Amino acid sequence: MNRWIAFLLSSALALSAQTPDAYTQAVNAWHAGREARLAAEDGWLSLIGRDWLNQGENTIGSAPGSTVLLPGWAAPAKAGLFVMEGTTVRFRPLPGSGLLLNGKPATEAVLKSDADGTPDVLSAGRVKFYLIRRGTHLGVRVKDPENPARKAFHGVPRYPVDAAWRVEAEFIPYATPQVRAIPTVLGTTQSMTAPGLLTFKVGGREVSLEPMLEEGEHPELFLIFKDATSAHGTYPAGRFLYADLPKGGKVTLDFNRAINPPCAFTLFATCPLPPKSNFLDFPVPAGEKEPEGH
Repeated sequence: MNRWIAFLLSSALALSAQTPDAYTQAVNAWHAGREARLAAEDGWLSLIGRDWLNQGENTIGSAPGSTVLLPGWAAPAKAGLFVMEGTTVRFRPLPGSGLLLNGKPATEAVLKSDADGTPDVLSAGRVKFYLIRRGTHLGVRVKDPENPARKAFHGVPRYPVDAAWRVEAEFIPYATPQVRAIPTVLGTTQSMTAPGLLTFKVGGREVSLEPMLEEGEHPELFLIFKDATSAHGTYPAGRFLYADLPKGGKVTLDFNRAINPPCAFTLFATCPLPPKSNFLDFPVPAGEKEPEGH
């Protein structure tokens, strides 16, 4: 009987070791979705270009020196113009360009950027491109679903899920939300709104981070941070973490969901960098590690 009980106990322990708990399963499922979005046909791994526009005429086409350079197999040497006047960009296709605008044969139009919600999308064959606004700069992002980086993607390495890195933070709101000039990889700054501070404990030590407010259809808190693993296992420039808005003055921070910024996967992203107030002097061995080959 004792042997039988011992066998049952050992079997149960072995099974529990093989079967992730519900929390781990939830994080794993979330991360699988995250990887699927990265590798989607229009995801970050499909980016092949990012070109900034100047005031006046900006050429579009496959000709060397084009402001917005498209692959030769997708577009003629001269396909059209982006005419920038102040903060407005007008698109003018040239005859025979074959370009589409929002899925229909392209005609002259003032274009919406990503700052306007859903941008107008131009396409040349399978290549798609659209306006982006970053502060006072307007540019064009170009995507190709057959980009080799997308085809070579095999997932993002990460630390084992550890529930100890799911912490409850106290939200301390500012009397008035503060506008911060957040540095970017472009050497510019990006205005973001900080609604308050988050304080929590790690190993008995009180820590604070300043989140930014990510506005949109589903507002949330956005943390840009560095820690002692940055450049020592995780992406050197830091990582991102999203969290729900405060409830009852509390915010759950799940560092198992810390992710690499888009610039860890492509040269054509425009990532914000962590403010110095969000530099942690201890390691956070949770969430995504630095992607291979970066």
